[in-house]
Amino acid sequence: MKEVLDRHDIIFIDDEVICGFGRTGETFGAVTYGMQADTMTLAKGLSSAYMPISAVLVPDWMYEAMIEPSAANGAFGHGFTYSGHPVSCAVALKTIELMEEWAVMDHVRALAPKFQARLRGFSDHPLVGEARGVGLVGALELVADKAAKTPFDPKQGVGMACYKACMEEGLIIRAIGDSIAFCPPLVITEDEMEEMFARFGRALDRVTV
Repeated sequence: MKEVLDRHDIIFIDDEVICGFGRTGETFGAVTYGMQADTMTLAKGLSSAYMPISAVLVPDWMYEAMIEPSAANGAFGHGFTYSGHPVSCAVALKTIELMEEWAVMDHVRALAPKFQARLRGFSDHPLVGEARGVGLVGALELVADKAAKTPFDPKQGVGMACYKACMEEGLIIRAIGDSIAFCPPLVITEDEMEEMFARFGRALDRVTV
């Protein structure tokens, strides 16, 4: 993809709002997949979502194009009312410090194979057409015909039915159409992970079509 973009002089923007800060087992998803982006957007994991904060990382050539004219013509006129809020920045710095102190990414790397194996264990379920994921993020796609992987009619609301069954089991997941997304806390323990999948299994078995 990067080669094609470079050939046509198109900037490669890497959205790391979900995949950044250890979710895939590496600092960023781009590292996991060996991608070289031109710019990178960050949020959520930057402060562990305790405070609202986001950031955009840009290369020197892009930064210099903004700074040099600003030096000649005055301040760079860009920003929002709460840009660079000191409390959010302090929380982000502490979050990164604690992630390093607690070796969170090492924990993700150690737990990820078990997480992915448990996730893919649902591949045999009659409603599951595909299990996919990396690190501590994954999804199960629910289908009407397992062999042909034919999707359900959206009007049937199968994904939402699964979501409601999970909530009744005390499990918070996300239904993206008929794909059930798993994105547990990076500090989840193996026992907690097993409980998560046990609750999901009970919920999935309750979904009738």
